[in-house]
Amino acid sequence: MKRSFSAALAALSVFAFAPAVIAQATATQSESYTAPEGAIEVFTPMRDETVLAGNLYLPEGEGPWPCIVTRTPYLKDARYGQPGAGDRYTDAGFAFLVQDVRGKGRSEGFYRAFIDDGPDGYDTIEWMAEQDWCNGRVGITGGSAMGITSNLAATYDPPHLDAAYVIVAPSTRLTGSYIGGAFKEQDSGGWSRRQGISEEVIANTARNYPDSAYWSNTEIGDNRRFIDIPMYNYGGWYDIFNEGNVRNFQYLQNEGRDGARGNQRLTMGPFGHGPLSGDLAYPNGGGLGVLTIEGVDQELRWFNYWLKDIDNGIMDEAPVQAYMMASARTDELSDQNRWMSFGNWPPAPNYSEYYLHPNGSLSTRAPSGDEMVSYEFDPENPVPTFGGANLTFERGPMDQRQIGERGDYLRFETDVLTEDVMVAGPVTMQLYAATDGPDTDFMVKLIDVYPDGYEAIILDSAIRTRYRNGREPDQIEMMTPNAPVELTIDLWDTAITFEEGHRIAVHVTSSNYPRFDVNPNTGEHPSDAETPRIAQNTIYMTEDRPSAIILPIIYDPN
Repeated sequence: MKRSFSAALAALSVFAFAPAVIAQATATQSESYTAPEGAIEVFTPMRDETVLAGNLYLPEGEGPWPCIVTRTPYLKDARYGQPGAGDRYTDAGFAFLVQDVRGKGRSEGFYRAFIDDGPDGYDTIEWMAEQDWCNGRVGITGGSAMGITSNLAATYDPPHLDAAYVIVAPSTRLTGSYIGGAFKEQDSGGWSRRQGISEEVIANTARNYPDSAYWSNTEIGDNRRFIDIPMYNYGGWYDIFNEGNVRNFQYLQNEGRDGARGNQRLTMGPFGHGPLSGDLAYPNGGGLGVLTIEGVDQELRWFNYWLKDIDNGIMDEAPVQAYMMASARTDELSDQNRWMSFGNWPPAPNYSEYYLHPNGSLSTRAPSGDEMVSYEFDPENPVPTFGGANLTFERGPMDQRQIGERGDYLRFETDVLTEDVMVAGPVTMQLYAATDGPDTDFMVKLIDVYPDGYEAIILDSAIRTRYRNGREPDQIEMMTPNAPVELTIDLWDTAITFEEGHRIAVHVTSSNYPRFDVNPNTGEHPSDAETPRIAQNTIYMTEDRPSAIILPIIYDPN
């Protein structure tokens, strides 16, 4: 079936998940205020009597109508202030409300990033259901920050919330600021600095990865067991929240409550949180905009089904639409770049280990010797970042050859492939490693090596070794110097065909700056360390400690 996906990019800015409270008292109901053209400003009381402001757009004719809400920290009048901002929904017969979250724009209160959005979302939805312009059926929608507010509202299980449509949103607030315990220096730290947040607050954010009661109220992954509605998740393979759309879908579709289980949809395209950098461009791949299939707006189709009982066939289709990436040099696109349909995710792959070998090879043959490779990691000379799942700087499948040859950057690659290798699902690295100090980092990348040598980054991840057993207070443990440990590194999910003539590669190092802060190797937090030390880090590739990347292999159903 022919498919086309709109590439109209929406300005879905994101945020840093700073644990610190950001206070902002705001005024409402100013007599001098004029609502945007076509909108009626309405005020919604919360359970604590704080009043939130929203712009309401109504269809022509007689109500009541089914209603859709989006809740934004990015100011309703800035993002939805232009004429016709609500037409897409009202022309389809929905009342549409865009609301400033607590402490933002014209809403009262104090802004605490995502802390209040569960109960505030609940109160807003239930208030809407009681208005004379609402028929009692409510949906919630949004991307990025608005996707998070949507997910948090759904975890509170409002009785009148019937469906949600979520674009690029995480399963945990953690992934906005940390990967494997390493702080996302450029995206979280740099973004916060541009918002005027102090270095003291940013340093406190970087320290806040260990689990605590602070996280419990707003952890979508912990609280999604309370979600009881159909949700459509739309995400990108290079997006900073890749894991959220995929894993929220997985849980709700297969383990969710009765109203959620079996009623989910997932679409994953080859895009990031903004335009991709590098020399690759995926044809017909969509983006962070309105998703259309065969010219039909899928969000409106979703809400037509669940809020209007229009049997448009959306629930008769395969639950998962995933873009299978392949060779995508801008001047030589492969016809293997295509959309595929699956009954679930992951699509029943065969997990295959590709083992690291001391000579730099990567193969399905397990090591039989007792060799290992060591390198010096100097925190004052970190490996630079080129691409990956970034927000505020270059992102996507950039060429890793720019890093050059370094003693602390290990490359492992297969022989030239004689047949295609199709990967679809979660990618995991089992790394056996040691360090000569109390703490260090290990970074892993999955790379598609083109015939001309272009090293396209597909996935990358990190682990701060003190968090190797978990982030619960009793799980955090410093390393024993020179004692090897097994590290499990989650690289998230992808769908890519490594084509004949290419190579599969794994790159291992201990820094990736400014994507991540740099571990001082002293056991201190990076912001506290006055004298970083050079670490001697060792990767094991032995018979009893075989480091390997685990790839989910599928076979082309066509």
